Amino acid sequence: MVGYCRIQTNRTVRWPSIARTAASEGGALRWKQRWVRGCTLLFLMASPALAQDVPSGQSVTLNEVLIDEVNAESWLRFRFLAPQIARETGDITYTAAEEDFAHLCETVARPYLVEFDLTPQVVVITLMDRPVPFGQADPEATQFIEAFRILDETCRWEAF
Repeated sequence: MVGYCRIQTNRTVRWPSIARTAASEGGALRWKQRWVRGCTLLFLMASPALAQDVPSGQSVTLNEVLIDEVNAESWLRFRFLAPQIARETGDITYTAAEEDFAHLCETVARPYLVEFDLTPQVVVITLMDRPVPFGQADPEATQFIEAFRILDETCRWEAF
């Protein structure tokens, strides 16, 4: 991971330190423009109002949206709280939540991309039973993660 911005639903923006490697001529400026534009747009869109029911029957709430670059690809991450996937107290298994990923990609991520003319190479949908800081381990937390590419204006599952 090269860098990312974090937008939380309470509308605060956290700007973590970023360790950058040397970029090709013009690459750093293009990255900075995309990153700032993406952070600004994501800040405007992240809202607790993005709670919705999904095919598994659980209610999920958008916790944060991240944009970062992985192996020279732009990744847009939608991280949802899904308390019903908790190991100890939840009743939704990964198998039960499988359809939720495509549903969230199609109904939350794709409209967002169209609205703000964003073209990430990868869209990642994360379901987590509790807030977990991105990139940090929490052995007590349950997280289900799937990735998609937007091809022919539809979300296509991507095996990584």
